[in-house]
Amino acid sequence: MHRTRVIPCLLLSGSGLVKTRKFKDPVYIGDPVNAVRIFNEKEVDELIVLDIGASKERRDPNYELIAEIAGECFMPMAYGGGVRSFEQVRRLIRSGVEKIVVNTAALESTSIITEVAGKFGSQSVVAAVDVKRSLLGGYKVMKKSGTVDAGVKLENYLHHLQAAGVGEILINSVDRDGTMAGYDIELLRIVKKHIDVPLVASGGAGTLEHLKEAILDGGASAVAAGSMFVFHGRHRAVLINYPDEATRNLIGA
Repeated sequence: MHRTRVIPCLLLSGSGLVKTRKFKDPVYIGDPVNAVRIFNEKEVDELIVLDIGASKERRDPNYELIAEIAGECFMPMAYGGGVRSFEQVRRLIRSGVEKIVVNTAALESTSIITEVAGKFGSQSVVAAVDVKRSLLGGYKVMKKSGTVDAGVKLENYLHHLQAAGVGEILINSVDRDGTMAGYDIELLRIVKKHIDVPLVASGGAGTLEHLKEAILDGGASAVAAGSMFVFHGRHRAVLINYPDEATRNLIGA
């Protein structure tokens, strides 16, 4: 039986993990290697690690740290942040990363997607799209950590990404990030209409019901979450957690 992937999304800032709210106010939550070891024990489907400062600061990925994290992972790992060139991608894949997440670089030119897909296969490249609801309704594609309108029409951009050869599209709702109030189902439905590749929902998950809604109502192929898997309880105490296999089997059912 095919089971929906449930993916923790970890945010790197420097050498530590943080969690944001609406892409702002990062809160330190711990050491990435320790978090990965706990997720190993919980038999996580897949892991996404995003360096939230690399592209904004125009710096390279922290290859040494990424290799250390990838070396601990028992599950497939996707990495994004500061990826601008094919040589960087080659180095990351050699270090143990299985999927590369591109965001800023893809907005500048989708050629990096075509190059990576041509060499390593479409399954190795994920396009992350940060989306914010506009004041007039509708949605805007954002850049620079969700602070600047990228000036591209969402539907057109999705078509460009798919034509370039992307294997998956990760939709991040800026408005829902860290709120634990549920995914933006309307956004997911719009995106789903315009793509044939797998859609990974991100931004807003707080309960198992939210995960199910993204799959059954939003059309997502997989669900990613941050706060839900690093916080616990009303006071958001830091606690690495993840649903067991029996529970995950019910999410897309």
